[in-house]
Amino acid sequence: MSVAQQTDLRAYCLDLARRAAAAAAELACVGGAARNEFLNTGAKLLRQRTAELLAANEQDLAAAPGFELTDAQVDRLRLTPKTIESMAVGLEEVAAQADPIGEVIESSVRPNGLEITKVRVPLGVVFFIYESRPNVTADAAAICVKSGNAVILRGGKEAAHSNAAMVAILAEAADAAGLPSDAVQLVETTDRAAVGHLLALDQYITVAIPRGGESLIRRVAEEAKMPVIKHFTGNCHVYVDAAADLAMAERITINAKCQRMGVCNAAESLLVHRRVADEFLPRVGKSLADHGVELRADENARQRLLGAVEASEDDYAAEFLGPILSIKVVDSLDEAIDHINRYGSRHTDAIVTSDEAAARRFAARVDSSAVMVNASTRFNDGGQFGLGAEIGISTDKLHARGPCGVKELTSYKYVVFGAGQVRE
Repeated sequence: MSVAQQTDLRAYCLDLARRAAAAAAELACVGGAARNEFLNTGAKLLRQRTAELLAANEQDLAAAPGFELTDAQVDRLRLTPKTIESMAVGLEEVAAQADPIGEVIESSVRPNGLEITKVRVPLGVVFFIYESRPNVTADAAAICVKSGNAVILRGGKEAAHSNAAMVAILAEAADAAGLPSDAVQLVETTDRAAVGHLLALDQYITVAIPRGGESLIRRVAEEAKMPVIKHFTGNCHVYVDAAADLAMAERITINAKCQRMGVCNAAESLLVHRRVADEFLPRVGKSLADHGVELRADENARQRLLGAVEASEDDYAAEFLGPILSIKVVDSLDEAIDHINRYGSRHTDAIVTSDEAAARRFAARVDSSAVMVNASTRFNDGGQFGLGAEIGISTDKLHARGPCGVKELTSYKYVVFGAGQVRE
């Protein structure tokens, strides 16, 4: 890239960020009714312009072989009338949520008469970087604007036409609702260097949120000058306790692993208490094999499984995102907990047990964004938790953890009301 090109790209990114910051300042003063109008109008326009969106998406699908996308990636890229309707419904569901901005989180009156209020406010500007799912464009815009934030969207080059068509529709909805025109912006260049330029602009961008593969997320975390809301991987566990209902344990294990294998909340590892291993492992092993899952197990588990291969240390830490599962027999609840905290990714982990004390100890000691008791890991999702659409799942502990919906894109400030008090 020439110096002139670098300068032009840097200037483009700076202008994008400055306009987003100006829009965010304006959005902070826009009432909830206008933000809801944007969402409902956006939903209406998505339905009306379905043919236009499908035509843009066809351009991306036609170009997919040139990007060497896998079948799974092409499937995520594809829009259908059903997925567009789902996007429209998602916007309406976000609009129906309570307005978080201006909520008084808590308040008190001091002995000197000062009223101290803690009030929910927008974060400011969200820089959202994501890969080949164009439906995420609408979700991200909806959550950001509902929570009073401006958003800069950087989708993958493989979805460039779909994202451009969608953002044009959302810009039209923003204009109709009287929102600032720069509330939702798309990074229009596919040059990867633009991401680096934007990640350096912490004076304008409040937070970066990457959603995609581990390499993308690590790059953003390493380069960003602003805070990053993220998770790197989803190495999720199911632990079958000595007191488990084994029929329930089998249903949960199969669902957690097989319902959809290429997602971050799918199970990648199965831990089984030694007391139930003889009965449980042969039955669940057959069910997993029927679903085409390769089993990588420790020696104790292999003795009870047909066709399992030896698991390595790397297997216990792996996010397979496909038909492979690591399996280990443990001697106690605490051994299972220690294994999860050592090899897991702090994403989602489940226990199957009828022992309430064991469930409570597991929930207290497993250090993950979501702990499931007698339920599939697949439920760690904003929609399933009743948050509506989500912008991602965070395994961090500061600010946001778990599915990030509207409230997770807010902060707070203190507003103090007085009547002329001065400090002595």
